[in-house]
Amino acid sequence: MTIETALFLGRFLQNPRRVGAVAPSSSRLAWRATVPVPDTGHPVVVELGPGTGAFTELIQRRLGGRGCHLALEVDPVFTALLRRRFPMVDVVAAAAEDLPDVLAAYGLPPADVVVSGLPWTVLPAALVDRTMAAIVAGMAPHGAFTTFAYLHASWTSPARRLRNRLTGVFEEVVVGRTVWANLPPALVYHARRPRHQSAGARHGRNCSSTRPSR
Repeated sequence: MTIETALFLGRFLQNPRRVGAVAPSSSRLAWRATVPVPDTGHPVVVELGPGTGAFTELIQRRLGGRGCHLALEVDPVFTALLRRRFPMVDVVAAAAEDLPDVLAAYGLPPADVVVSGLPWTVLPAALVDRTMAAIVAGMAPHGAFTTFAYLHASWTSPARRLRNRLTGVFEEVVVGRTVWANLPPALVYHARRPRHQSAGARHGRNCSSTRPSR
């Protein structure tokens, strides 16, 4: 068992509703979830619920020093770990529903890509609604959003509500193939073009130039 896995399990046992999983996402799941990160330009990429950084590491590799990478994490232990492991990432101690305010604090335009590791099926329905609304409000009109759900829970009411919410707030939602190389196996949802968005000014910039006090 790796240090990250042991830490993840420990945080899950302390607060299962916040963490929502017993182990970090696998590299295969991370690869699928981060596919929308573009390999050109200076995108604004936001990560929600990064945990120990399974997606964070791959997003950084895909960006290669370009653009801006914000990671919003509510667990203080994970937040401290991420800041040590990824000094080039702006790790913000904030909830996903605070996304528009965080972007405003950094002086950044709406996100081009949002990658979520949030445990949707264990969150209260009202919180899911607020969070989804915040994600849409914080995304560019052309933006891409990815999240995942565990295969064994895909038939449950919370999972069905998540799919309905996604199709309600995005113009396109595609369910990827099952990632069997994950504990437990998972499905990735690829959503694009949030509804009811208006175009805004785009700026290529690095987070470090606008970084507020954390």
